Amino acid sequence: QVQLVESGGGLVQAGDSLRLSCAASGRTFSISTIGWFRQAPGKEREFVAAISRSTGSTYYADSVKGRFTISRDNAKNTVYLQMNSLKPEDTAVYYCAGRSGTVLFRTPGEYNYWGQGTQVTVSS
Repeated sequence: QVQLVESGGGLVQAGDSLRLSCAASGRTFSISTIGWFRQAPGKEREFVAAISRSTGSTYYADSVKGRFTISRDNAKNTVYLQMNSLKPEDTAVYYCAGRSGTVLFRTPGEYNYWGQGTQVTVSS
């Protein structure tokens, strides 16, 4: 099994930055792709970014492109989401997810493993 644990959420003001971390443990060799998703109250879970653990290839949602950066540290089995120029509409619970395939899907159903989420709140 694989365990994913997110950290780094918090309450910030618009324009501030936050860095989220996703630490993987267990059978981490079975995960090829890590994605970040978010879910605001009353809304569906939406794709934010994904990264290939082997190649470092990345994929972003248009809404965060240029503001968020996903990166990985394979030695630490950790993936990061650096979020800059935060907006109130970025407020959500942020989840990291893992899948064994190498395709950087944006569909939540394509991911097998999920963390418990971390709250990000951006005030105006």
